[in-house]
Amino acid sequence: MKSKTKYLLNSIQISDIFQKSELGKVNSFYAMGAGEFNSVYCVKCDGKEYVLKIAPHKNKKVLTYEKDMLSNEIKWYERIGKGTSIKIPEIYFCDFSKSIIDADYFIMEKLHGVQMDKFRADCKEIDSPTSKLATMAAEIHRIKNDKYGYAQNGLYDNWYLAIKAMTQNLINDAKAVGRKSKRGDKLLVYIEKYKDVLMKADCSMVNFDLWTPNVICNTDEFGNATYAWIDPERTFWGDSVADFVALEFGKPLVNKKQSLEAYNSVADEPIEITAEIEIRYNIAMAYIALIQEVEKYYRYSIFNYGWIRNVVSAKSLYNKAFKYLDSVNI
Repeated sequence: MKSKTKYLLNSIQISDIFQKSELGKVNSFYAMGAGEFNSVYCVKCDGKEYVLKIAPHKNKKVLTYEKDMLSNEIKWYERIGKGTSIKIPEIYFCDFSKSIIDADYFIMEKLHGVQMDKFRADCKEIDSPTSKLATMAAEIHRIKNDKYGYAQNGLYDNWYLAIKAMTQNLINDAKAVGRKSKRGDKLLVYIEKYKDVLMKADCSMVNFDLWTPNVICNTDEFGNATYAWIDPERTFWGDSVADFVALEFGKPLVNKKQSLEAYNSVADEPIEITAEIEIRYNIAMAYIALIQEVEKYYRYSIFNYGWIRNVVSAKSLYNKAFKYLDSVNI
């Protein structure tokens, strides 16, 4: 999708990047992916295909949590590779010096297969996309930390302090482009109200971007489905319940029966629906609504599909979250 943050390269820049990487001579390239923040190219070099991922230009305005996000993505790949059975692409080269282009970038393996939302295969066994995403989430939630938040923005001692700071940063991002977020301010009130609940949340690796386009699917020689995870860039340390916002998107947590069943079948810490879990879930849902509300100012024009989608989605998520947070007694 078209976005203001994408840094588009020409053939000379791409050739210079691959010359520096010593991976070979560029034969051809094309833009790929439906992403809305970074630029991504498929580059054929000496007959082999690679993926080149480029962050926004160093002078481009981005949200606070998006600063230096691409360099942290590599660290999240490393954690997934070491701490789970999930397949990830190999990283061949990275450069954060900004000596060739005014942005961070890295080159990685081009995985064979298609995005999960386009996967139609006659496999011996194949999980539903919802179930597979849920079990993958359960795997990364086994990766723990003692500090919360986005690594690129500084970490906090508990989830209450982290989500409060994350929310305040987005409110400040709106102010930086001359906008106010009354609903963001309202979310801060709920965060303060449920401080004691939020402080109890354990600290796990949270992907917070569990969409089917971020999983590449294929079949192996035996006809079994294979899955690989890409784009863990929006990951943070925090409340594992937050990953359920994207699973069966838009449903109340209690109605996410398929994802809960799949998750609980493999999770070290199964999710049991309680008032406190619901509060944490709805705080996370309002937080992603705030992201959608504010990011549209940085990425899209007012008539762009992304702008309209974000307006509609944020309104729906806010309404659902605030309705629950208003009604609960604890």
